[in-house]
Order: sequence, then C-alpha cells, then structure tokens
Amino acid sequence: MANDIRDIIFATVRDNEYTAHLSAEQDGVVSGVARLQAVLEQRQIKYQFFKKDSDFVAAGEVIFTLSGTPKDIAVAEEFAIGMLSKPSGIATAARKAVSMAGSMRIVSGAWKKAPPEIKLIVREAVTHGGASFRIVDVPFLYLDKNFVRMLGGIKETLAAVGAMPELKVIQVKGETGNVAAEAVLAAECGAGIIMVDTGNIEDLRKVSASLKETGYRSKVQLAFAKGIALQNIEKLQAEDIDILDIGMQIIDAPLLDMKLDVVGS
Repeated sequence: MANDIRDIIFATVRDNEYTAHLSAEQDGVVSGVARLQAVLEQRQIKYQFFKKDSDFVAAGEVIFTLSGTPKDIAVAEEFAIGMLSKPSGIATAARKAVSMAGSMRIVSGAWKKAPPEIKLIVREAVTHGGASFRIVDVPFLYLDKNFVRMLGGIKETLAAVGAMPELKVIQVKGETGNVAAEAVLAAECGAGIIMVDTGNIEDLRKVSASLKETGYRSKVQLAFAKGIALQNIEKLQAEDIDILDIGMQIIDAPLLDMKLDVVGS
C-alpha cells in the first residue's frame, strides 16, 4: 500500500517477526476459518489454526496464531477478527437452536434478507452451527404469500405448479380465509409442506387438528415460523411441528467476541 502510515510507525522494527494469538472471549462455534485461511495465504501471512469451521471454542481458547512483521500483524488484525466474529455468532446461535429442538428440524431462511454480498457467508455460518438454510434437502418450490395473492388463492397457486415434479411448500397465513381451512385445501391440492407463517401457536394447533381430522396430517410436513425466540424452542417441542424456521434470532445474532494479542517476537 502506497503511503501506508504503518511503514513509518514500524520503521525501527519493520524486519522483526512477531507472533500473535487470536482467541475467543466467549464460548461459541467457529465459522469463517476456510475463508480466512484463503485470505491469509493470498497475503502471504504465516498462520496456524487450532480450530476448524463448526468446532466449539471455549472462552479464552486460541483459534489461530499469526507470525509476521509488525505490518503483517497490523494488517491481519484489520480483517481477521471481522471474518470470524460475525459468522461465528450466527453459527453459535444456530447450534443453540439445534441443541434445544429435539426432533424438530431447525432452518433459517432469513439469509435471503441479507445483502447479496454476504448471503453465502451467512448460509455457511448457519450450516456450521448444524442448522439448515433450506427447508428441506430435496428440490422444492417455495410458494409464499405473494404467489398466492397474485395467482388468486391456494388452489390456483398449487394448480399453476401441479405438473412440476418438485416438492411443493406453501405459506399459509389466513389471508384467504381460516388458516386451518387454507392448510387443508393446500394438502388437498398437493402441497408437501405447509408453512404456518404467523408465529401464532393457536394457528398452528388449529392447522394440526384440522389436518388430522381430514386425514392429511400423515401426508404433509408442518413448518412453523415468524418471530420465534430461541428461549421458546424447548416449549415448542410439545407442539406438532416438523420444521421450525428461526429467522432473526439466528441471522441477526450478536457476533462472537474475539481479540488478537501479540504474545512475543
């Protein structure tokens, strides 16, 4: 970098080699290691990682060490913490959700609301925490409220995609009538997953009861979403839920705090 003030600051020690440790200040799950390694190699900064993506790290544990000139260390500090701390915060929240979920599948579809530049990073962090960014792992069509509005209803929306082989996932919110009636109609019309996207547990219970009464419950999966808090996950184990979509509490989780300390030369 031309006219880099650090060249002046470190002029008297510029050829010395120092070692620095990057450590976690909180317990959590590490994410972003592979990306950071690639950048360190590109910049020819020597490193040694003790943790890999998806690993648990305890507060005070060293995640990796750096070796280099004073300028190498200073430059690395500018990007290394940032490349790990936010993804690791997301991974930590995802791991917590999964650990509390019992048999429910934890997904976080809110990555779609992130800026395009970081969508892939967010998705990777969710998976490093053991959750999924996809509602199912097979090819599917997600038919949200706007599809239903534009196509004229639940029946019309599913009819428009009826010839397509992908699994049909449809969002029900009670916009075209009773939410339980919407769910039953969706099941009748070929939906494979019904997403109760209201955050209202009574809506979920009504949908479950109606699907059981009509014989459709065994033919569909039930997903539940909107404003789900991590602290409520264990209580939701008692409900009839196959898939639980946790949005902002995973994607907008606080970063996992970290620090970089020079420890010797």
